[in-house]
Amino acid sequence: MRPRCFPLALFACFLCLGQSYTLRSSVSWVVSSNDVDDADLSEEVAPALLVDGAGLWKANVLGDGIETPREQAKAEGDAAARQSSRLFSYRIEKLKAGSSGAPPPHQETARTARYIAHYSDWGHLATISTLDKIKGLPFGNIFSVSDGPLDNSTGVIYFYVTPMDNTVADLKSNPYASLTFSEAEGEFCRQMMYDPEDPRCARLTLTGKMVEVLPEELAFAKEAMFSRHPVMAKWPVGHKWFFMKMDLVQVWLQDWVGGVSLVPVEDYFKATPF
Repeated sequence: MRPRCFPLALFACFLCLGQSYTLRSSVSWVVSSNDVDDADLSEEVAPALLVDGAGLWKANVLGDGIETPREQAKAEGDAAARQSSRLFSYRIEKLKAGSSGAPPPHQETARTARYIAHYSDWGHLATISTLDKIKGLPFGNIFSVSDGPLDNSTGVIYFYVTPMDNTVADLKSNPYASLTFSEAEGEFCRQMMYDPEDPRCARLTLTGKMVEVLPEELAFAKEAMFSRHPVMAKWPVGHKWFFMKMDLVQVWLQDWVGGVSLVPVEDYFKATPF
């Protein structure tokens, strides 16, 4: 080594020894579409891909003076929310079936359906439209829903609606509708790296007749909706809000690969989400 290069090399060596790095369990990476076209991101394989360093990720290597990913995300604020949806940041850990907040085993289809219906705060309601330009065509709308307070699941889906809504006008013409929930609403699919269309990220569609809640059931419907959506109690009375529920005809569920399940309505009501 040339004498004039020796001090520079020695300085670099001391610099490397003086800085310590630790690898935390939180990771962040950007995945290009080419990287994941053929990748198997199953629950068994995905964690291995993360740790093997197969080109799918870059780990945050954190020193003592560097912010953690959680602190960085907080500092970035709204800017972070505008990042591409292909930017992930989370801990490598699974939710275990049977634990608090985790879905039931996928083989228990009736219980899975009740779990999704109970823990979903909103869903997509499809009706047959009465709007002039799309009359007779499907029309979808988002509604806040509840099947009861968090500690009391009934399986009956309640709605708080106004006659001013186009969907309510549709229901006056044809009272039948389909309500779809996705497990992607919660944390499970994100933690398992399941795309919302992945069959392991469960989807539930309830089809039935929408009817107005009778006076003897109004107290419970009010408790069910307002306990889960307390802001509704303050909505303007001039909109003439009223309660509806769905009388089920069919329970359609996809919660695993290999096909869908038509859960008998009686099995759905016998099951429990807890």
